[in-house]
This record gives sequence, C-alpha cells and structure tokens, in this order.
Amino acid sequence: MALDSLAVAAWLRDFATQVHDNADLLTDLDREIGDGDHGANMDRGMKAVAGLDPADFPSAADYLKKAGMTLVSTVGGASGPLYGTFFLRVGTAWANADDAASLGAALRAGLEGIIQRGKAQVGDKTLVDALTPALDAYDAHAGEGVEKALSAAAAAADEGRDATIPLIAHKGRASYLGERSVGHQDPGATSMAMLIEAASRNLS
Repeated sequence: MALDSLAVAAWLRDFATQVHDNADLLTDLDREIGDGDHGANMDRGMKAVAGLDPADFPSAADYLKKAGMTLVSTVGGASGPLYGTFFLRVGTAWANADDAASLGAALRAGLEGIIQRGKAQVGDKTLVDALTPALDAYDAHAGEGVEKALSAAAAAADEGRDATIPLIAHKGRASYLGERSVGHQDPGATSMAMLIEAASRNLS
C-alpha cells in the first residue's frame, strides 16, 4: 500500500469523474431540498482539483491540503467549506498514513473537521450521515487491512446515504422545509458516498 501523491490524485480524480457524471443527479436532489446547485458547484470544484499535478507537491499531505484550499475557493454554498475542511484536516493527519489504522485516523480527522465546521451530527440529514457510518465500518474492519476496511466503509456510506431519505433535515437550507424534507435523499450524503467509493477503488 503506497499512500502517496499519485494514489491520492487517483482517488480525487476518480471522485471528480463520479461528480461530473452524476452532476445532474446531485443538482436534482439539491433542487428538492436545497439551493439546487450542489452538482454544478461540486463539479466545478472537483474539476479544479483534478487539474492539480501531484508532481508539483512534495507529499500526499501537501496535495490534500491544496485540494482542500482549492475547494474552499471554487465551490459555493456550504459544500466548499465542508469538503475543503475535510481535505485540509485529512492532509494535516496524512503524514503518518502508512497502514490501515493511520489512514482511518486521517479520515476521522476529516470528519471531525466537518462536524466542527458545520455543527451537524448523525441524523441531521447531511453528508455526516454517510461519512460517520463509513468510518465506523472502516475502524471495525481495519484489522483486516485497508482493502477490506475501505470496502466496508463504502457499503456503509451507501447505507448512510439511503438512510437520509426518511429524515427531517436539521441543518442547512433543507432545515427550512421541516417535515417537507422527509422523503428526499440528501445531496451531500450522496456526494460523500461517491468520495468513499472512490477511496475504496484507489487507496487499497
């Protein structure tokens, strides 16, 4: 397992492709309960991230930090600060990511950054509902190696995404809808599940 700049670039470029291919879906989901711009915003930001050359960075940590700053500066709404904070925090903790446990710790640092920034918890109908169970599943399987841990994380992220459908939103624009937010899949949880799936394909 080589968690270097090339691996990180492959991960984020895969995610950028998934966001681009599903931009209309993400926007449609956001149109139902938000501002209707999640797909377009994330597509713009991840195109900029995908254009970063890993050869320009001395380490994967530096690449991740630059990705975070790029998202903060190019993605509008809440998504830029939240995803940007995630990658900045992961990058800060990445220096020691050389085994399953330390990779999990780096990803967990990203989750903690999102929670601190957005003040959301599981059940609030946000991307935290996909990321938290994903990392819990990762930790539960970390002893089996990165590949199995990330596979479990991806499956749990998908389940967390789907679990947002019956929830009442308590954060962001969707919270203004109250009970009318029930029955709609959260767009942030949807894009986060794509990020974890891309990690499973590229970091194991």
